[in-house]
Amino acid sequence: MNQTTMIIAAGALLALGLIILLVLGMRRSNRELATRLTENRSSANDQMQHMMQITAALEGRLSQMSEQSAKATAEMNRTLAERLDKVSQRMGDSLEKSSKNTTDSLGELKTRLAVIDEAQKNIAELGGQMVGLQDILDNKQARGAFGEIQLNDLVSQILPPSAYSFQAQMSNGKRADCLIKLPNPPGSIVVDAKFPLESYHLLRNTNDDAQKKAASSKFRTDIAKHVKDISEKYIINGETAESALMFLPSEAVYAELHANFSDVVEKSYRAKVWIVSPTTLMATLNTVRAVLKDARMREQAGVIQKEVVTLLQDVDRLDDRVDKLRTHFQLAEKDIGNISTSTRKITSRAERIEGLQLEEVESAEAAIETVKLPDKKIPDYN
Repeated sequence: MNQTTMIIAAGALLALGLIILLVLGMRRSNRELATRLTENRSSANDQMQHMMQITAALEGRLSQMSEQSAKATAEMNRTLAERLDKVSQRMGDSLEKSSKNTTDSLGELKTRLAVIDEAQKNIAELGGQMVGLQDILDNKQARGAFGEIQLNDLVSQILPPSAYSFQAQMSNGKRADCLIKLPNPPGSIVVDAKFPLESYHLLRNTNDDAQKKAASSKFRTDIAKHVKDISEKYIINGETAESALMFLPSEAVYAELHANFSDVVEKSYRAKVWIVSPTTLMATLNTVRAVLKDARMREQAGVIQKEVVTLLQDVDRLDDRVDKLRTHFQLAEKDIGNISTSTRKITSRAERIEGLQLEEVESAEAAIETVKLPDKKIPDYN
């Protein structure tokens, strides 16, 4: 019983001790908790004050940023306004310049359109003239007259009037379109204008081989007939040169003939009939003009020789007169030398005379100084 009671008492004491320890631990924990709460409260206050400072700083920074933003916005608005004004001014100037350029361009365009209208009128007139020319060329007589007119223009532009004659009457009763008067040799040359246009057009416009062959044969026959007629009519022994010229007023016909009908050209050479176009006739006429000039110089050779002899005589007379003039100059130079000698002698004598006069003056002054009485002192009787 006592042992049990002691055990119970010991257990009660142990439980009491544990309770006391637990109460003491709780008190310590409460004090630590209170201390921590106090510290946390102080830290929270500090943090609150720091947060309030940060908030105030943020409000100041926001206010400053707002002011800067307002200034930047105002500056940007001013800059944008200035740039808009410049852009507007540039656009206005550009539009004004563009309007001026457009006006000028329209004026030039109007001028050019007027020129184009005038050119169209000229083209229309030229078309009418071409139609008239085609009508002329379709008519054989008119075509012949056209060739003769072209021949007349070429000859009259290059040769002097005395060197040619149109529609010249020959001794056989034939009339030459143009007779170029050259001295013997070679003598006068006849130029006859021929225009085989129909056979040439037939040759150029056909595509069929058979028709082209027939057209070539006709063209060859026409040219050969013209060459034969000129050779028989206009090459007259003792009256004209041994050759004559057949004038083709078309470069195209001339080119076709020399390109594809060389046999006809060779036959014309053998017949001593030279076929020429406007270009080759111009070159031939320039050669004729040089020949005429040389012939005139040969004709005037005697006159020139006589004039040269007379000129030499005049030169001899001029030489004699120059010699006489040189003699006169030599005599004049001698007389001038004599005059210079006399002048020097006169000058020398005048200098000697002047020297004598100076010596006489000096001698007289010396004599006066010699006979001059000395000054006497007047006595003072006072």
